[in-house]
Amino acid sequence: MGVALLIAGTVFAAVNLGMLPGGGIAMGLVGWKFGLAVGVNFILGALMSAGIGMYAPCMITLALLGMHPLAAFPIMMGCCALLQPVASLRFFQTGAFSWGTSFGLALGGVPGVLIAAYVVKSLPLIALRWLVIVVIAYAAGAMLRSAMRATRRSSLAEVAH
Repeated sequence: MGVALLIAGTVFAAVNLGMLPGGGIAMGLVGWKFGLAVGVNFILGALMSAGIGMYAPCMITLALLGMHPLAAFPIMMGCCALLQPVASLRFFQTGAFSWGTSFGLALGGVPGVLIAAYVVKSLPLIALRWLVIVVIAYAAGAMLRSAMRATRRSSLAEVAH
């Protein structure tokens, strides 16, 4: 997934630099683009339940399908809002849920969303796209670093046996 995010970030950067045609004006999707967006978001939702973020890949998908990032923002938020209750059931059932952390994030999230709504609304589109690229690069780097550590640990375990 880290490599896929790097590729997607590179494509998004190429769009920002004018090297590839990019979307960014549609306020909705119809036909095959809508179906593709739903299918990709279904897969991204499954991956989010496995611990892989959804915001950046969802925004890239929608932008590459021609959607304006300001229209993509509520879709990203809505997908995650609908996904979280279902994804969290297993954590409640197993007792692996941190109430304090959850309440802290929820309380901090309310003003955070209000601030983000005004910041996102006032940001120029190009700045918003570069911000997404920075988030994608960070997420890709974190995933690749984690994968390298896991590979190193498993190879050390094999040597020990």
